[in-house]
Amino acid sequence: MRTFSEQENIRREKLEEISQNRQAYPDRYEITHSLKEASVLEDGTTDVKVAGRIVFIRNMGKLSFLKLRDIDSDFQVSFKKDLLGEEEYNFFNKYIDIGDFVGVEGEIFTTHTGEKTLRANSFKFLGKALKPLPEKFLGLSDQEIKYRQRYIDLITNEETRDRFKKRFLFIREIRKYLDSHGYYEIETPILTTANSGAAARPFLSHHNALDIDVYLRIAPEMYLKRAVVAGINKVYEIGRCFRNEGIDATHLQDFTMMEVYQAYFNYEDNMKFIRELLQHIIKEIFGTLTLNIDGKEIDFSGEWPKFSFRDLVMEYSNIDINVYDTKEKLLAKIKEDNIELDSDTPIEKLGYGNLIDYLYKKVARPHIVGPIYLTEHPTSLSPLARTNDDNKNIADRFQLVVNGAEVVNGYSELVAPIEQEEKLLNQLKLKNEGDEEAMDMDYDYISAMEYGMPPISGWGLGIDRMIQLLTNADNIKDVVMFPLMRPERENKE
Repeated sequence: MRTFSEQENIRREKLEEISQNRQAYPDRYEITHSLKEASVLEDGTTDVKVAGRIVFIRNMGKLSFLKLRDIDSDFQVSFKKDLLGEEEYNFFNKYIDIGDFVGVEGEIFTTHTGEKTLRANSFKFLGKALKPLPEKFLGLSDQEIKYRQRYIDLITNEETRDRFKKRFLFIREIRKYLDSHGYYEIETPILTTANSGAAARPFLSHHNALDIDVYLRIAPEMYLKRAVVAGINKVYEIGRCFRNEGIDATHLQDFTMMEVYQAYFNYEDNMKFIRELLQHIIKEIFGTLTLNIDGKEIDFSGEWPKFSFRDLVMEYSNIDINVYDTKEKLLAKIKEDNIELDSDTPIEKLGYGNLIDYLYKKVARPHIVGPIYLTEHPTSLSPLARTNDDNKNIADRFQLVVNGAEVVNGYSELVAPIEQEEKLLNQLKLKNEGDEEAMDMDYDYISAMEYGMPPISGWGLGIDRMIQLLTNADNIKDVVMFPLMRPERENKE
């Protein structure tokens, strides 16, 4: 049987008494303005109706001030006994608590302290909060509780509200930008029969109706490129992806990914397009292209420099991947130099490309401030990318790196079906040898390619990681509204 605190019991008693005389949870309230809109109305504007959650009450006898809140704004309301009438004013004092919802109608004025306020001539009770909000100056101090009870975090923490508003705006602006440039947004399957589109360990599930095992997608790439085959030359998707890998301050197993593809572009075209897109969006949201991130002034303006994969690895490890050009040579050198790679898969089972990638992530990426473009990835690291015309050992690929975080990955797509089949067969060989991040063979995709593909360049952006970066969040969970958490013991019981 559930037990309640003294405060909760008092509120439940109030609810019972309220329900005897009026509807405690009415079905609607017609507002004329949002709280944000009301806060900029001219003094003397009448018949203004707003609604919100009460987060502050100051009672001064026959006059009380309330603060209403929603995601966008706080707004002050005054209750005067002689305007509301004694019965309604007494009801307010007796039954309404911080956390409750009210609708209020009245006239706009400005207090002597300069705060826009609604002078109420009537109000309607819209809902009782049975649990009290955290104390004003304490809020939610436990980070884990913030993740578990994001709704309270959003109510009580202005920094959290601001961070999520920036996330909402980022996604809205990126859609507006792509749509205005002729892109179509489509939806692709989350349940798939082939683990492909990126090098990652998948989640496995079972489809009962079809009696088949399925994967949760690690990326929408292969279906978006099928859409290009179908004639959709500019296409994108924003959706959830799932990778059954390690969890840390910059990685989650389920995350929001945006992938974008354009026919007749190469990777250099997309590097320019992405720079212009992100510069536009950052300026729209922040009003500047110079942001303070982790105490560093990072300037997103102008051209972004390019650095090769080989040069960065050499600079920070003295390992030349052109010399250590096989898995066996590179693995021996990594062990000789006592470099500990952060891989869930034993490094002995990694393919050459993944071994290089983990080496780069360990020794070089943490030192990059950026924004920079990382280019000239080894072909073995890029089984879906087009091989460079002048150097068969590197792919036409790039990554955007900012403050040690990879936020965009893109390349000129491999559109030759015979070559793609060979590369996926090699991935399958690596998978059978124990590399859990290697891709599956996808003959349906190969079949789509065989109907003909134009030149294509595509790229993916991790929305969560980008917002974490731009808003200076310590943990990626800070920008995910409801991150997955281990169930609490009492909930299990």
